[in-house]
Amino acid sequence: MVVSMVLSGCAIIVRGQPRGGPPPERQINLSNIRAGAMARRAAQGQPDSKDTPDEPYAFQAREFLRKKLIGKEVCFTVEIKTALGREYGMVYLGKDTSGENIAEALVNEGLATVRREGIRGNKNMCSSFHECLASEADGTETPEPFAAEAKFFTESRLLQRDVQIILESCPNQIILGTILHPNGNITELLLKEGFARCVDWSMAVYTQGAEKLRAAERSAKERKVRIWKDYVAPTANLDQKDRQFVAKVMQVVNADAMVVKLNSGEYKTIHLSSIRPPRNESEDKNKDKDKRFRPLYDIPYMFEAREFLRKKLIGKKVNVTVDYIRAATGPGEGTPAFAERTCATVTIGGINIAEALVSKGLATVIRYRQDDDQRSSHYDELLAAEARAIKNGKGLHSKKEVPIHRVADISGETQKAKQFLPFLQRAGRSEAVVEYVFSGSRLKLYMPKETCLITFLLAGIECPRSSRNLPGGLQVAEPFSDEAMLFTKELVLQREVEVEVESMDKAGNFIGWLHIEGVNLSVALVENALSKVHFTAERSAYYKTLVSAEEVCRQRKEKVWANYEEKPVEEVVHLSEEKERVANYRHVFVTEITDQLHFYAQDVETGGQLESLMETMRAELASQPPVEGSFVARRGDYCIAKFADGEWYRARVEKVESPAKVHVFYIDYGNREVVSSTRLAAMLPAFSTRALPAQATEYTFAFIQVPQDEDARADVVDCVVRDIQNIQCLLNVEYSGATCPHVTVQFGDTKDDVGLGLVKEGLVMVDVRKEKHLQKMVRPQILFLAILNIWRYGDFRADDADEFGYRR
Repeated sequence: MVVSMVLSGCAIIVRGQPRGGPPPERQINLSNIRAGAMARRAAQGQPDSKDTPDEPYAFQAREFLRKKLIGKEVCFTVEIKTALGREYGMVYLGKDTSGENIAEALVNEGLATVRREGIRGNKNMCSSFHECLASEADGTETPEPFAAEAKFFTESRLLQRDVQIILESCPNQIILGTILHPNGNITELLLKEGFARCVDWSMAVYTQGAEKLRAAERSAKERKVRIWKDYVAPTANLDQKDRQFVAKVMQVVNADAMVVKLNSGEYKTIHLSSIRPPRNESEDKNKDKDKRFRPLYDIPYMFEAREFLRKKLIGKKVNVTVDYIRAATGPGEGTPAFAERTCATVTIGGINIAEALVSKGLATVIRYRQDDDQRSSHYDELLAAEARAIKNGKGLHSKKEVPIHRVADISGETQKAKQFLPFLQRAGRSEAVVEYVFSGSRLKLYMPKETCLITFLLAGIECPRSSRNLPGGLQVAEPFSDEAMLFTKELVLQREVEVEVESMDKAGNFIGWLHIEGVNLSVALVENALSKVHFTAERSAYYKTLVSAEEVCRQRKEKVWANYEEKPVEEVVHLSEEKERVANYRHVFVTEITDQLHFYAQDVETGGQLESLMETMRAELASQPPVEGSFVARRGDYCIAKFADGEWYRARVEKVESPAKVHVFYIDYGNREVVSSTRLAAMLPAFSTRALPAQATEYTFAFIQVPQDEDARADVVDCVVRDIQNIQCLLNVEYSGATCPHVTVQFGDTKDDVGLGLVKEGLVMVDVRKEKHLQKMVRPQILFLAILNIWRYGDFRADDADEFGYRR
């Protein structure tokens, strides 16, 4: 027999070895001795009863027996059994009566006295143990399965043992703690053996590592022991490859959902486990009936949550671990309010995305019933993250005013689009985020700087049309329209892009060029044989690239060119009225010449205004110097920059690599420089481009072909720099170009043509114009006046003839 409990200095509880369940217990009172009685509380319901304290040495006697007997094997003899069933006998330490007599040990220690009224004797040894615990009284609650086994498991290890206790919390006057036995943590053991389950409300205060408890519970579930004998895992029906996989995030649908692309090419919607995105708690969300409700912008913190996921995940590979599949639910069969959802834990670089979202206060954690096992595998980390967010007042838990996003949707608003068009045209390349892809060439963009939504059509291409509902019926999709739309989605959806707006159509849609990481989307579609070049591309700077890419795909007969048959070229004679060349030379001051033979010049007429503005600006800055480092540089912003000469000049930020490397363009002189942000300051309104427009205008030489050879081009640039840089000249605009006007330049004193001089020296070739009124300016025979520079080896142009495979 094993001693399981010591009641007092003269009474113990013993039990046998467990066989298929908890063994029965038996109380043995030591005969012929008397130890002090332990304290007792007053009986409830009996007003006359009182608390009784410990008798002298009662506690010491019980502690003596506890330390000597708990968990030890003993042998006992029953000497007498009273009518009430109480048993008295002798107890020996060990397997037989040769062991230490416990009663004598107590007497020897002076913790008990010998009864003088007589010695009881009965030598019947109890060698077997068959009595069971008394059955429960009638009317008591039926215990849960395995309750008795759990009780025995805990008692046999902890009852009256020396243990360590860690007090964790005290909610509602209930003390929560952790008991550490020399052999381990009893909480983890109970979970591991399937005697207990984790409780969410108290896990939050557990300081010994909640993940250990979850791991112990998970072990019991996997082995299906005791209370988990009928357990079925939420992902039991999934193959291993469907439970854990790596995928690429293609779209962030919501603050808790995303579309990923599997290695097989299949698309799958994944919901983040156990979190809830921001919701509109106010009841007046439809108060303004004239205003269309847009959840992304109108629900507080929904936009911030979506942007957090978009910036962190779009286009990147993530690890997905499926936690559970939530079945479709709805008001009626076949019409689910929610389709079936795959809920998973998504990580990137070891970071749990759901936990990061909750810790920033951009989502909340869903509370479950205790028996609901469909939850995140990192549920405790989510609860801890939410507790931190609440404590720090982050996001949804902040007491500050909620952020308001006033985003104007001008898609299809013709009048608004007309007003907005000049601003976008002047801005050049503008930053945008692709919010939606309607087709391969039609997109919806969010302009963060302008806080508006626009519909954007790709310029220069003719993309296959998708199916559409028209008044006359459904328009059938053209071949390869779905492939074009998928290509555009994978390349730009929810990515940050740059757009150049050129014009708009009659429906209020903007037309222009879209760039992503140096790739022109129009060119990319043509290169992949998913679009054809539109005739409107002829006047763009990308026309040659588009035509070249189209020609390659046409020759290969790929996709949209699969059924292409080359038609005989008919010679077309264009008749046009002859125009006269207009010569209207004006005085300019050349300030900068680029490596591509473009140059910047100032009008002499407005030079005095610029000098006056610069003097006033520098005087203002001398009296009130800007705070160093206070200006935060952003691409496209106007500012003032301190040049190498120590003076301040007006500039525009072109690129920001880091605070120490900011690319700026000096708008009044045309030169560029990389400076530190400490050399930049905000431009005061009195000195902005509204007060005086940028004075440096970009030009290039008319009737001249710039050499493709780098060395030859460098010689031309050096010659032009020596001739006209920082010199006043005469300038006449001959015709417009894709990026800047083409002009002829004359020296201010001799009136000699600068471009003609370059041709005579053999540094450049003549660009023959088709316009008759411009052909008078071209003198091809001048090329052969001297065998100089690029002509020193003779006429090399013959190799460019059509028979050698060259096509202009």
